Amino acid sequence: MRWVGIVCLVFASGIAGYIGWALWGTGLATQRAQETFASSFPERIDTRTPEQAPERPPLPGTVYAQILIPRIELNMFVVQGVDAVDLEQGPGHYQDTADPWDDAGRVGIAGHRTTYLAPFGNLDRMQVGDDITLRTEFGTFRYVVSDVFVVPTEGSGTVLTQTPDPTLVLTTCHPKYSASERLIVSADRV
Repeated sequence: MRWVGIVCLVFASGIAGYIGWALWGTGLATQRAQETFASSFPERIDTRTPEQAPERPPLPGTVYAQILIPRIELNMFVVQGVDAVDLEQGPGHYQDTADPWDDAGRVGIAGHRTTYLAPFGNLDRMQVGDDITLRTEFGTFRYVVSDVFVVPTEGSGTVLTQTPDPTLVLTTCHPKYSASERLIVSADRV
């Protein structure tokens, strides 16, 4: 009976360690990436005009923008791409969506809600009228939240449909610690 108890304790310790690593330890790599971006990207913000933007998108995993959301005290750098490796560095820009400096279209950005520093961990606190700012090499762009809603995971890609006006959509898992739905924040550029 004693050995069964020891095995159960070892097993429970292993599970607790894994959960601790998943929730907090993963943020170490994200923090290093964000510090690297902070040492080089801010000096490039607003240094070029939208007309100087390249026709080809940046490579996946490269810094794309800085996102500022006062309501949830978010100040992070966004990378190009939304693959697992990209999102380990911070929020990611959906490559097939518009760029903030475009005159039309929807900019799409995804972020983790519980791991990798949980950049969108408090996205559910957003309210209509809240500000979101994207600072890029090709200008600074301000958005005002127009809607906050939840959709099923299946078919959630429809929120990335392009728009005739410049808009922004932020996506993350919902509820926390689950991926059964998607929390969506939609905003209009002002």
